Amino acid sequence: MTLQTYQHWLVKYYKRRQWYDYNPFIRLNFLTEEVGELAQAVRAYEIGRDRADEPQLSRQTRLAHIREELGDVLNNVLILADKYQLELAEIMQDNQQKLQRRLEETE
Repeated sequence: MTLQTYQHWLVKYYKRRQWYDYNPFIRLNFLTEEVGELAQAVRAYEIGRDRADEPQLSRQTRLAHIREELGDVLNNVLILADKYQLELAEIMQDNQQKLQRRLEETE
């Protein structure tokens, strides 16, 4: 599956659930929440949580949480891009060029 194919499917899914109707400012808050959950999952994987009220999870389960949260972050980014009618290929190409310029400036 390509990223573009997934984005089109995701937009249809979000519209069907009426989640697409949230304005970009609210969507950005959802993205922030998901980034926080990703940070917690990475922390649990890398250094643990050391909380008596939380069960010890296997390394595989902790990695699965990272994967899930990365998906949630990606979904919110893709919806924001769609709301602003920004093409993923152009975003990636522009950012690649920006990073390449930075690399060239440091050499």
